[in-house]
Amino acid sequence: MTAYEKVTAARDSKKLTAVDYIKYMFGDSFFELHGDRRFSDDKAVVAGLAMLYDMPVTVIGIEKGRNTRERMERNFGQAHPEGYRKALRLMKQAEKFNRPVLCLVDTSGAYPGIGAEERGQGQAIAENIMEMMSLKTPVLSIIIGEGGSGGALALAVADEVWMLENSVYSVISPEGCASILWKDSSKAPEAAEALKMTAQDLFNLGVIERIIRQPKEYDKAIFESLKKLVSRTFEKNLALSKDELIENRYNRFRKMGKIENN
Repeated sequence: MTAYEKVTAARDSKKLTAVDYIKYMFGDSFFELHGDRRFSDDKAVVAGLAMLYDMPVTVIGIEKGRNTRERMERNFGQAHPEGYRKALRLMKQAEKFNRPVLCLVDTSGAYPGIGAEERGQGQAIAENIMEMMSLKTPVLSIIIGEGGSGGALALAVADEVWMLENSVYSVISPEGCASILWKDSSKAPEAAEALKMTAQDLFNLGVIERIIRQPKEYDKAIFESLKKLVSRTFEKNLALSKDELIENRYNRFRKMGKIENN
């Protein structure tokens, strides 16, 4: 598949969404929590508590919806500031109880509406990035579709970031990039190649740690395998001291883009 074909696959309305992953990984153990305790509850962000085998975890997912009604209700997966503040509230709660945090990211970007800006969209994203960098509990983020700009990064400052094989992760959409560089959005396929936004490209660049095979609905074997991978990763990081955990997370980001002198 070309890079732009992977973009199309990441946007496919028939692919599994965050609520599907929560259902197949955690079943009835998931207990959703609501609200940012400041303004309202953002339905684009699904968050709560669950059991990963015998390990309590906090799960946060950006949900696009699976049909027209759901997409309208979920704002097409474009979170408002209250969604990011809800996520941060539950991450700080997880830190208090030493619960690992799993983030499932699928968004074209944070919602850019006037109301969202008036309520501090940029600040909410910045606060998440800052707080996640020093969160004293393990954090794992998985890009399950689109990982668009700061709206995705606000849930992806983690000890490890994984991507599904047909997901994408970038600072801008190919269409937006093509419009800026060439004043021609039809050149999106060329922009997608240049952006190096596919899981394979980002793994080669050291931006992500693992590529996950694309699961299909009711594929119990893949979801069980994913659960085991997530569990082992959390167990590994829970064994670290708080200082080691934060230092490793910090170094993970500091080494990105570093050019080695020959």
